[in-house]
Amino acid sequence: MRSAPCDPSVSAARTDALFASTLQRSDEPSAVQVKQAIAAATRALGDLGCAARVAQEYDEHPETAARRMRWARTAVVGVFGAPSDPGYAARNGRTSGVCPAPRAPRDMARRPQARPLLQAC
Repeated sequence: MRSAPCDPSVSAARTDALFASTLQRSDEPSAVQVKQAIAAATRALGDLGCAARVAQEYDEHPETAARRMRWARTAVVGVFGAPSDPGYAARNGRTSGVCPAPRAPRDMARRPQARPLLQAC
């Protein structure tokens, strides 16, 4: 099976956050609810934590994860537009083509940095 290419865009981070959120497709969420769910998941897990949750779900439940990802992508495009749409960057506060650095969960900001597992000899 081919793996999907890495997409570090804001749209991909939003999709991962919505996937990792507690919001359900059956809730038929509004745009406001989608934005709130993305913000809550990003605050709780950080961008990399959301991506890790996606990977975990694909490992444990690939058939349901694929359906949830399709829903999350559709919902994010419905709320924010597609990155390929003209004007997407301006509507979403992006003025340059540079992607922001991944965000850590808020509670990680106060924690001391962990010692690296691999150290140069």
